[in-house]
Amino acid sequence: MENRKYDLEERLIDFVIILDDILKQLPNARLANHLAGQMVRSGTSPALNYGEAQSAESQKDFIHKMKVILKELRETKISLKIIARKKYLDKKLVLTALNEDEELIAIFAKSIITAKSKL
Repeated sequence: MENRKYDLEERLIDFVIILDDILKQLPNARLANHLAGQMVRSGTSPALNYGEAQSAESQKDFIHKMKVILKELRETKISLKIIARKKYLDKKLVLTALNEDEELIAIFAKSIITAKSKL
């Protein structure tokens, strides 16, 4: 991402927009269609679940929701790697998404560790 954003909600929403740009350009092929459908779910889930995490009913509930976000980010990362290896699109766009995904994974993994230490 060009401007480093520290508001996670905004970063997650921007990540969805990047993914949409990728999904729009995928070819109409069986694997690409499958990955696109999967990424619509796994790629939008972190932004939506982050809103839920902000309203968690307890520290354990917060950790659980953060783990769901992390799981979905990791799933999206694998899909992006497959798209990159299949060379469906411009490498720069996919690498931008992969880099942001990896940064978000690192942030959420660290947040989970921090939250667990407060139990």
